Amino acid sequence: HIRTFGCQMNMADSERMAGVLEQMGYACATEADEADVLVYNTCSIRDKAEQKVYAALGSQAKRKREKGNSDLKIVVAGCVATQEGERLLRRVPEVDLVMGPHHANRLDQLLEQVDQGSQVVATEPIHIMEDIATPRRESDITAWVNVIYGCNERCSYCVVPNVRGLEQSRQADDIRREVWALGEAGYKEVTLLGQNIDAYGRDLPGLAPDGSGRRLWTFTDLLRHVAGAPGLERIRFATSHPRYFTRRLIQACHELPQVCEHFHIPHQSGDDEILKQMSRGYNMRKYRGIIDNIRELMPEATISTDIIVGFPGETEEQYQRTEDLVREIGFDRCNTAAYSPRPNTPAADRTDQVAELVKMDRLNRLNRVCLEVAEQRAQRFVGMTLDVLVEGPNPKVEGQIMGRTRHNKIAFFDGVPEERGTLVDVRVTRATASALYCERV
Repeated sequence: HIRTFGCQMNMADSERMAGVLEQMGYACATEADEADVLVYNTCSIRDKAEQKVYAALGSQAKRKREKGNSDLKIVVAGCVATQEGERLLRRVPEVDLVMGPHHANRLDQLLEQVDQGSQVVATEPIHIMEDIATPRRESDITAWVNVIYGCNERCSYCVVPNVRGLEQSRQADDIRREVWALGEAGYKEVTLLGQNIDAYGRDLPGLAPDGSGRRLWTFTDLLRHVAGAPGLERIRFATSHPRYFTRRLIQACHELPQVCEHFHIPHQSGDDEILKQMSRGYNMRKYRGIIDNIRELMPEATISTDIIVGFPGETEEQYQRTEDLVREIGFDRCNTAAYSPRPNTPAADRTDQVAELVKMDRLNRLNRVCLEVAEQRAQRFVGMTLDVLVEGPNPKVEGQIMGRTRHNKIAFFDGVPEERGTLVDVRVTRATASALYCERV
């Protein structure tokens, strides 16, 4: 049984670990209490996410302790594992294996060490070898494909480089083979994943043959390399970094029919001084230029972002610039969070931390603005005819099915569950910030 916390990268890692376990002869257990191997794939991006892990671990550690169940193996994987290491074993001694995300495809080897009677901690950085295991995909319609692991950025608030290691790009031909194989297997949509996907190729050798001085492989080159897979309808990617996002990439997205009209480009703050203190490597002029380029080449594209409020030292005036930017840009979706100090990050050591009440007030105000703006932006889809990839029944309304548009908007309309995995043309009759309500064409 695998429980996944956090981001899409963790979801992809969980699929890889599930594939390894299946090759070892394990079958998936629906409930944690039925499992012989429990894997918690963890997230440490915020303290709240970390505490959820310890809460989940507590009940299973109690089960193992009270029943004397020596056959139950408890595995803590992911970012909390790397962050805590041996400290996690001291806090929850019932845990058998602590492993960082870059060890996901070594799970079988590490469990063999556990079977020999060892408690194992595998959190050291390693070179990630090309996977030979086939992931056990959670969906037979959409799939995650990792293209780059780790992150070389040093944002002052972020724990990711400490827990996921330095950037390691996969070979372009290996990625292409995986994507094309998914198309041949009947998958309709692939999402290319990287903590900082625009950094793809920085660690690979060679220069472009056109004499431009550009690297041999950039993410734009990779996108063109994998596009055209037979059977595949859609390609998405995440997550982009404004420092490296180029017009050349937007041009490729515009020209490649399979690439969806949606961009997720976190800006984190609307204030240049805060961005500088965050060590983000760009300013608002650069960010606005990216949005202008997208809207010039792909005017109907949706744009989403991540925002942090209450970063140390943030004044009300600086917060207001963030709120103003949301209105100015007109984001289709904002993932918002109050700043959470994380271990071993420069921002956590600052003495000018913003009070929790102030952070919560700003977060609540920003959420109201984000919702209002997203609702306004959604109205442009009313009356449009869009194609929706059906994911399954609407769990709340009998006789309805749901799916996603190319713009990454959830859509509801009448249909039957058997249409799962098909593309259906619909006309939007009503739109809210979170969903489109449609009729079949």
